[in-house]
Amino acid sequence: MNSPAGAAPRSVLRLFAMYAIASLLPVFALGMVLAHSYRSNAAARGVSEGRTEASLLAQTSVSPLFTGKRLGQQLSDDEIAALQRMSGPAVASGQIVRLAVRNLSGDVLYASDGDTRPDANAGHESDDGEIGEAAHGEVVSLLTRLDADRNPDSPTGARAVEIYQPLLAGPAHRQVGILELYLPYAPIASDVTAGMGALYRDLGIGLGLLWLLLAAISYSATRRLRAQAARNAYLAEHDVLTGLPNRALFQQRVTEATERAVRTGEQVAVAVIDLDRFKEVNDTLGHGNGDALLIELAHRLGDTVGDGNTVARLGGDEFGLVLVNPGDVDDVHSTLTLLRRLLQQEVEVSGLPLAADASIGFALCPDDGTTVDDLLQHADVAMYVAKATHAGVVRYDAGHDHYDSSKLALVGELRRAIAADELVLHYQPKASVSSGDIVAVEALVRWNHPERGLLYPDAFLPIAEQTGIIDSLTRWVLATALAQIDRWGHAVDGLAVAINISARNLARHDFSESVLRALAASGVAPNRLLLEITETALVADPERAGRSLRRLDTAGVRISIDDFGQGQTSLGYLSTLPLHELKIDKSFVLDMLSDQSHAAIVRSVIDLAHNLGFEVVAEGVETEQILDALNALGCDIAQGYLLARPMPADALPAWLGTHRSNAGSAAAAMA
Repeated sequence: MNSPAGAAPRSVLRLFAMYAIASLLPVFALGMVLAHSYRSNAAARGVSEGRTEASLLAQTSVSPLFTGKRLGQQLSDDEIAALQRMSGPAVASGQIVRLAVRNLSGDVLYASDGDTRPDANAGHESDDGEIGEAAHGEVVSLLTRLDADRNPDSPTGARAVEIYQPLLAGPAHRQVGILELYLPYAPIASDVTAGMGALYRDLGIGLGLLWLLLAAISYSATRRLRAQAARNAYLAEHDVLTGLPNRALFQQRVTEATERAVRTGEQVAVAVIDLDRFKEVNDTLGHGNGDALLIELAHRLGDTVGDGNTVARLGGDEFGLVLVNPGDVDDVHSTLTLLRRLLQQEVEVSGLPLAADASIGFALCPDDGTTVDDLLQHADVAMYVAKATHAGVVRYDAGHDHYDSSKLALVGELRRAIAADELVLHYQPKASVSSGDIVAVEALVRWNHPERGLLYPDAFLPIAEQTGIIDSLTRWVLATALAQIDRWGHAVDGLAVAINISARNLARHDFSESVLRALAASGVAPNRLLLEITETALVADPERAGRSLRRLDTAGVRISIDDFGQGQTSLGYLSTLPLHELKIDKSFVLDMLSDQSHAAIVRSVIDLAHNLGFEVVAEGVETEQILDALNALGCDIAQGYLLARPMPADALPAWLGTHRSNAGSAAAAMA
């Protein structure tokens, strides 16, 4: 459910307001600290100015009145008169509050206010107070009240700057006494107050502007963070290239639709769309053009599925669909067929007209499953069936599903088994029908499972084909078979080894190169390798298959069509391939003696192959009567239980020796 349109802006404003209030407190505190600092500095400046004034007064007006002798217990009348003349006008005008002269013992010898009583600071030369410091040549200045010396605990007099200035007199500038000076603090306080008013104004404006700047930065950053968070949330659920929902959001939509379907009884269709041969576009025209094609096809799907339905990009060239209340099975099939035709319409990319095709598999809820995992897996299975059979659109059929819990468990185990060397190859001989000579062996994989024992291919090959493990498995089979040829040495001189190649293997762009690399690494002659490929593998991607097979044929590798007669290979296409043999599917061979139609198929395949210059292999030969019938029809090679069952590699040389010995004895007896 989407949030209301105004929710995000309100959230941004609320977050900004919280930050604005929170940031105002430190700005206000900063203003108070700066104001206090200014006031303290102003007072300190006033005291400093008082020191300067006292020093000037002492040097120019007071010290010249005395000789270089230390002041005694009293001053002369002339000295007192001179001090009165000097201090009187200044005191009267308010420039000086009080002026006193003390001897070095701290006794007041003269005071402008006539108060020469001893005070708390008076004493002797070693006194530790202000007078004592001044007696030792230090200038002492402080902010005080006029009666602080008389009443230190609770002074109430006017505030003043109190200075104790050493008096230096005589030619030697010897200290003879102490000048005690009280300057009015009121003018300083007035200047401070006036300055503080201007400061508060300027400071308020400056801090206000600072706060507004911080608020603006905060608001901008908050909006950007919210936008980035929204962008990240969008990217977490959408494909960057196409803008469609991604797999995560698709699974969520499937879950919502299926849960609603279970509650209400409505039907939901889940489909998987895979673009056919899309990799060729990337390989030949580049990923940029491939992306452009995907974007256009995504737009077509998104514009067509309608409201309430979902189209998503699941990854690569695969899309997913959720159709709510799509109608019955025929309606779903018709809808998906129309979508497929829409995808098949040409797209112009970089001036080139491109046409895409698609294989679509679908599953219905609740008939084919009610969970996300089941429906997606079943739709995926149906899609692979559609791709393999070129049916276009296919509904899930349990009969086509190679997935079950036990086989799914084999997927992880099979990866490990390849690396752990749990797989083995057994070899089944192929013999000339006319002479009985062994001309080749087919390598058939087995799995020595640590818990389930010896597993045959039908237990794990389908799941390997569906999951992509088949590539690793085929590489292992190829390398192992070629290495075994080398180990057999002269015991199997001249025999070729056939291995099976799947549709996935043949669809790889580097398939032929990987085979040739394996041959080069083994040192085995290319003509001793026979690749058996099914008709299905050929028609899945005819152009790529043709290129790979021609490259291998040029190198000397032999090619065989396996299970011929079960697929849809056109005879025209067959004639263009560099083939060496056709292998008749055993379902026709097993009952050719009892089924005239199958016998006719066998005869026709043999004639067709010979006319095209191919050898013919019949598999499923289990009786002497079938072998005789094949010989009469001109079949070249036989394979089946009549000749031998698949056997371990170590058993083959001995079996070959016995077979050759028996064949030689039979020939001698006939002679």
